[in-house]
Amino acid sequence: MSQSELPPVAEQGGWQARWERIRNSPRAVLLGLLVVAVFFVFARRLWTLQFVKGDYYRQQAQRQSTTLVVVPAARGIVYDRNGTPLVRNAPSFDVIVVPAYLPDDEQEAENVLIRLAFLLDMPYTTAGSRPIGDEPPEPGLRDILRDTLRGLEGNPIPFYAYHRPVIIKRGVERDKALLVAQQTLLLPGVAVEVESARDYPYGPLLSQVLGYMLPIPGDRAAEYEARGYDPNTDRVGVAGIEATYEDYLRGKNGLQVVEKDVLGRVVRVVEERAAPVPGDNVYLTIDKDLQQFATEALQAGMEKPQVNSPRGVVIVMNPQTGEILAMVSLPTYDDNLFTHGLSALEWDKLANNPHRPLLNHAISDRLPPGSVFKVIVAAGALQEGVLTPYTHISCPGKIVVPNKYYPNDPGRAQPFYCWFRAGHGSLDVVGAIAHSCDVFFYETGGGFEETHFEGLGVSRIAHYAHLFGLGSPTGVELPAEVGGLVPTSDWKRLTYGESWSTGDTYNFAIGQGFLTVTPLQMLNAVNAIANGGTLYRPQIVHHVTTADGELVRPFEPIISRTLPISAEHLSLVQQGMKAVVDYGTASKVVEWEPEMQAAGKTGTAQFCDDIMCGVGKEQPEHAWFAAYAPADAPEISVIVFVYNGGEGSLVAAPIAHAILAHYFGLDQPPQEDEGAGGG
Repeated sequence: MSQSELPPVAEQGGWQARWERIRNSPRAVLLGLLVVAVFFVFARRLWTLQFVKGDYYRQQAQRQSTTLVVVPAARGIVYDRNGTPLVRNAPSFDVIVVPAYLPDDEQEAENVLIRLAFLLDMPYTTAGSRPIGDEPPEPGLRDILRDTLRGLEGNPIPFYAYHRPVIIKRGVERDKALLVAQQTLLLPGVAVEVESARDYPYGPLLSQVLGYMLPIPGDRAAEYEARGYDPNTDRVGVAGIEATYEDYLRGKNGLQVVEKDVLGRVVRVVEERAAPVPGDNVYLTIDKDLQQFATEALQAGMEKPQVNSPRGVVIVMNPQTGEILAMVSLPTYDDNLFTHGLSALEWDKLANNPHRPLLNHAISDRLPPGSVFKVIVAAGALQEGVLTPYTHISCPGKIVVPNKYYPNDPGRAQPFYCWFRAGHGSLDVVGAIAHSCDVFFYETGGGFEETHFEGLGVSRIAHYAHLFGLGSPTGVELPAEVGGLVPTSDWKRLTYGESWSTGDTYNFAIGQGFLTVTPLQMLNAVNAIANGGTLYRPQIVHHVTTADGELVRPFEPIISRTLPISAEHLSLVQQGMKAVVDYGTASKVVEWEPEMQAAGKTGTAQFCDDIMCGVGKEQPEHAWFAAYAPADAPEISVIVFVYNGGEGSLVAAPIAHAILAHYFGLDQPPQEDEGAGGG
């Protein structure tokens, strides 16, 4: 009988038997127990994760998706004395890369960076590239990443291993920034941040006063970090008011807890732990319109064909308070360059210009003042009794000082000439100031043995120079101010190993020789004569307020000292300065309006520096002029300096006159009286 012919009952019974054998098999029992055990383990683990440690893991997940971020505070605004904003905060788009959010695969990460470089129109890498002309190659995107992270760690590292954001490009154009932001799904690890950047609407007009901001230098990172800055992203003021008032302007950053997605994008703000506090607003003593006019007047005077000077300074002050109304330093620069990014070629032009446009020449140049210094010598000589209102000294055009080692050898004697070789004749102190007679001040300062006239001498000249504020910084609220030099016999011996001579005193007495000043020092000294003997500390900040307008620091005039010179003696010097304008050296080419009632002092100073120098006695000359008005109740003072400008009366005085006339409204055409008419 074949197997196919077996009865169905027998076949059914065979399957049942087989199932019984499997069910009663030890291996089947073991497998079943194993399955049950696995399910039990999973169930227990699920219970632990879901119920026992559910809160713990929820907190862990929240920590991984939330980040504590700094919310930058708005930087304070700088205004002029009339409330015109001189600095403002403008939105700036920065493209950043967070290396930790780049794809783990290095090739994919490289593709992301290549795409980003294309969108930003910047090279992916410039390693090994040669400069084109004078312009070095722009750093590539990958180079920026590697250099930044290498700088953080001190050695090469994988660029995708860090959570710290790296700024790839600052100040990106708005359209490019939006294009990058739209493609963030295709650019993991890339983000666009909007930050506040400084904008200087008047650019070169006030750059020397306002300064600019830069990233924190690496060698000072620890110092700034201790003060609450982030050295990787924050910028600080490094020049001008931006630097000296950094602590007022910076404000206080806020803190937020934000939730981010897997691409590092902010989803929501979870918690605001501290609100940002905006910086204080700084109001300057500067009058922007007067600054503009003074700049144009100085530029026009420097550009005259017979002058053609590359450098100049104008300072306008209130002699009764020490307020600086205008401070012009040429050549200048545009501080917006440092906000938007300075190319290597642009930096090279600024840094290698021999006339240093980045330097504020009003406070940082050490210059011989020439004859402007004579007013200090006159005041000191009157106070010491060397001169009286009745003293007359004859000027024949030159005097000769015998050589003390060869007194009987006329060939070795040293002649000292007056600028007016024909001589001024007999002069009193008022006439000597008016005509700026060199011989008069040679003898006043150093005496003259032939007439047995004893002068002030080097020690007393130096003493009065110091009293008028020369030889040390004025203390104005600007960085990089220098003190100049007031020489003494001891200084010369220590510096040159030589004894002080009568000729040194003669040169000292007319503002030449070793004496150097800054334009601000010299104007401040003239202010002390104008106001009757009070030396104020120059100030360029009037007051400071909070963002809401609450007064933080009011303006108060600061008196440095009251000069120990009698009003009678200062009055004689004032008369001499008034005579300079009425009939003296400043009346040569300028017609001074009677309404102005100005007083002043011209100066022409020979110099020899690292840029230009003459031969022997023939040296190039700086042009100076200092003035104030009205003479009887001064409310404004001005000083003009023109590098290699020549004679002060011809070059500097007309510039000062234009500024004073503008201040008093005398440069405007007369207005017709609309109410007047025939009848």
